[in-house]
Amino acid sequence: MQAQPHELQRYSDRERMYHWATALLLLLAACSGMAFFHPNLFFLSIFTGGGPWTRILHPFIGVATAFVFLFLYLRVRIDNQAEAHDKAWAGKMGDMIRGNKDALPPAGKYNPAQKQVFWAMSISLAVLLLTGFVFWRPWFAPYFPVDLVRVAVVLHSIAAVVMVLSVIVHVYAAIWIKGSVRAMTRGTVSRAWAKQNHALWHRQMTEGKK
Repeated sequence: MQAQPHELQRYSDRERMYHWATALLLLLAACSGMAFFHPNLFFLSIFTGGGPWTRILHPFIGVATAFVFLFLYLRVRIDNQAEAHDKAWAGKMGDMIRGNKDALPPAGKYNPAQKQVFWAMSISLAVLLLTGFVFWRPWFAPYFPVDLVRVAVVLHSIAAVVMVLSVIVHVYAAIWIKGSVRAMTRGTVSRAWAKQNHALWHRQMTEGKK
């Protein structure tokens, strides 16, 4: 969607497509994975065709999730690099939690909290992918020592918990900060929103423009 004069383009159509495709695949991966994590959660296997099909599909869904996320990662990783001004913002994170936005220093396209969530998701997804291959039966597990397979299962579970918590924080923040959901559905934000929440990015986008 083309930005109007009072708006700024925050995400391209392709970035939004990768985001929502990743979100859908992550949901399926989480449901199918949690179905085997604890008996009380087995009902979640209904979303992927029941027990046998869930067992078959879960690793393929995981690979598809990592594959699609890679395209999103390559497009946004630069903006999620730590910058000098992030330290001042991170020191005021308590004010953000309390809702005192006026006390927060100017942020770039992503603030440090968003960057932390992004890297937590990126790293945990990489761990999920690598460890998943180690105990993926019957294709790869037989080629690894049993002890390594056991360690991979534990690391896979830990990474899954980190991923689920990161997604919860991501969704909560998107709902909590009014205007964020619009950015990922329409691709644009108002200039007022950008100036209030990401002043440095607003300045960068509007410099030399009326």
